[in-house]
Amino acid sequence: MKALNIASILLFETTPDLTLVFMLLFIVGLAGIFRKSGLKWWWALVPCYRGFQLSSCAGRESEGRMYFLTSLAVVALSITGILVLKQQGDNLSGTAVLLTILVLTVRIARFFYSIRIFMGLIEVYGVKKRWLWLCLTSYTSWIPLVIWGWSNAYQPGWKVEDIKALLAKLAHQGSATVMDKGLTVNLKDRTVTENFQKKVLLRDIHMAIPQGHMVLLLGGSGAGKTTFLNAVNGYEKANAEVMLNGSNMYTQYKKMQYEVGFVPQSEMMRGKNTVINTLMDAAKLRLPMDVSAADRKARVEEVMEIFGLTPVKNNLVEKLSGGQKKRLSISMEFISNPSLFILDEPDSGLDGVMARELFEQLRKIADTGKIVIVITHTPDRVIDLFDDVIVLAKDSARTGRLAFYGSIEDARKFFGRERMEQIVKSVNRVEEGGDGLADEFVMKYAKEVA
Repeated sequence: MKALNIASILLFETTPDLTLVFMLLFIVGLAGIFRKSGLKWWWALVPCYRGFQLSSCAGRESEGRMYFLTSLAVVALSITGILVLKQQGDNLSGTAVLLTILVLTVRIARFFYSIRIFMGLIEVYGVKKRWLWLCLTSYTSWIPLVIWGWSNAYQPGWKVEDIKALLAKLAHQGSATVMDKGLTVNLKDRTVTENFQKKVLLRDIHMAIPQGHMVLLLGGSGAGKTTFLNAVNGYEKANAEVMLNGSNMYTQYKKMQYEVGFVPQSEMMRGKNTVINTLMDAAKLRLPMDVSAADRKARVEEVMEIFGLTPVKNNLVEKLSGGQKKRLSISMEFISNPSLFILDEPDSGLDGVMARELFEQLRKIADTGKIVIVITHTPDRVIDLFDDVIVLAKDSARTGRLAFYGSIEDARKFFGRERMEQIVKSVNRVEEGGDGLADEFVMKYAKEVA
């Protein structure tokens, strides 16, 4: 009996609480999924690793790695428990109880990873989320696998080899030519380490933005917009070369910090301070140390005039209107007269009229030869003021990719959508209310620029 239990654990990665029929149907379903995804069907026979292969079909390889490790742990702990019970004559002991707790803990962790993998499969096959209910227990999880794997009515949106080809294509994508005047970004990747494994946030983003251009940055939640901007301004370095007017943002960061202005979404100003004192404090921080007090004051007066703050220069910040606070927040970064001006949702909380006035001011700044990059969730009301658009999309591997960079009109033709909100919807994942076409457009753009 012990030998049968161990064999069941090795083959099915579980204690023998399921009937043999359910276990075999699960394997049959996996074989069908693998076949449709372009993998060898016999991977379904390989214990533990077949879970990782299933995650490849679902575009959830990071979850698949953890599923694989927890499956190995379940097998090891379960076999150890059986051998311990055999030595102790099935008598309950502290060791047996501890092993039981460990097995349950690891199986719970594996369960959550399996749910994320099944969610990926639901997206790949374009089925309703209610299918997930069948994936919650070992007694029913074989049902969707068999149906999706062997019914011609269900086909995956992409195959594993397609994603590998996409990665290879983008990995060899040519770099943007460095311009003497303007911003050139050649970003290979931006990674972080989570739970002892490397996660790629951004990959293969190349572009050259000329001086005097006002650029819209689009992308759904999690596409990497803020990560990209932080990489560009040097706040969070990536495996990249970022050149601004011929100077390297990373190797010459001390010199270049005055050339970049970044306005975050949140306003960081003291309410009890006056407008002019707020800007004077900003000037001390953002202008080089060798700038005289008279020149600092002259620059503050100039910036207040540009942004229409002179009439309220002696007012307390807390007494300003929402639009005035936004202009003051932008003025604080504009003090240093940056060549690159980055703004994260500067129109947040503003009505249409106030937002329009703000963006018209940003357009004037770009017309002086500056590069202005803006994130906004309501781009269509001011789209006529922009020159170009950057579209970032989260691919099936959940990595931020460049789906498009070019003029507004070219973007409309490329995506076949008139409005910018529709473009964002097209690259958003299905589970986020989008059309799930990120991989398609990332591949299409890669082919066009290759």
